[in-house]
Amino acid sequence: MTKSAQKIPELICPAGTPASLRTAIDAGADAIYCGFIGPTNARNFPGLNFTIKQMEQSLNYARERGAKLLCAINSFATSPNIDIWKKAIDDAVFLGVDAIIIADIGMAKYVSEKYPNMRIHLSVQAGASSVEAINFYIDRFNIKRVVLPRILTISEIKKIHAAISCEIEAFIFGNIGMMAEGRCSLTNYVSGKSTNMDGVCSPAEFVRYEEDENHNLISRLGEYMIDCIECGQSAGYPTICKGRYNVKHRNGYYAFEEPISLNLTYLLPDLIKAGVSALKIEGRQRSKSYIREVVSSFRKAVDAYARGEQPNIDNLLALTEGHKQTEGAFKSKIWR
Repeated sequence: MTKSAQKIPELICPAGTPASLRTAIDAGADAIYCGFIGPTNARNFPGLNFTIKQMEQSLNYARERGAKLLCAINSFATSPNIDIWKKAIDDAVFLGVDAIIIADIGMAKYVSEKYPNMRIHLSVQAGASSVEAINFYIDRFNIKRVVLPRILTISEIKKIHAAISCEIEAFIFGNIGMMAEGRCSLTNYVSGKSTNMDGVCSPAEFVRYEEDENHNLISRLGEYMIDCIECGQSAGYPTICKGRYNVKHRNGYYAFEEPISLNLTYLLPDLIKAGVSALKIEGRQRSKSYIREVVSSFRKAVDAYARGEQPNIDNLLALTEGHKQTEGAFKSKIWR
């Protein structure tokens, strides 16, 4: 199907576990993205991700219900352990996944040369945000889809779509994070591990919660206090970029970002008109109930827009980080 012929984009949904995968598919996902246990994907948390057997079973579950399975091998391969990433690719191809999501340029080369018929999606971690960068990956590695960084306006996406030959996938809901898309080294200073090379931001073994004398909740990453949450307030997972710090004698979210979620529900028609082929929900570390609610809501929203109707999506605010939401850079470059 050509880009011009595609009217309703795929709904791409996260799964950190086989149970979450089944939940997402049953809630209406067109495709699921997930990864193997270990450092080869950017959500390398304890209790998450798939064994080879689980990936095989999940692929069968998806196929029986008309859904696709995309295998995320989207961290950066590091010496001398390159074979770990190559084996993950070999296993994904052997199982017959519908596409491999790749960030590392060396692994893109490995897939394109060894498995020329394997469909490659360029991960957002690759940071390809220009026509020139995307076309380089198309020409060299025959990528079929690019996941765009969350730094582009819809008008910029439209221009990129007109100048490239592969599909475009865009995030529509979930964590918005630092704009370098996983290339954050902050946690590496605290824990020695980082998202892009170890697949984990704020490793769980470094996370601690304490209660002070006023019954406020203190969240720490290693020896560093990330936030102090008043009694009765909800506490997010402690990541350095979303902590509160003393900056110029003011305490608050001034150094980096406040906890907030991307929500592009009202921009879906504009994204579709701009040429986006796939709409991506973030959250492989989220619960089954979260996945069920978000996926089913966006399934209804996408289908409603396709019928020319206005969907009711007010319930999604309760699932955003800090009960706050933003349209980020998609609408304006000066969103912060």
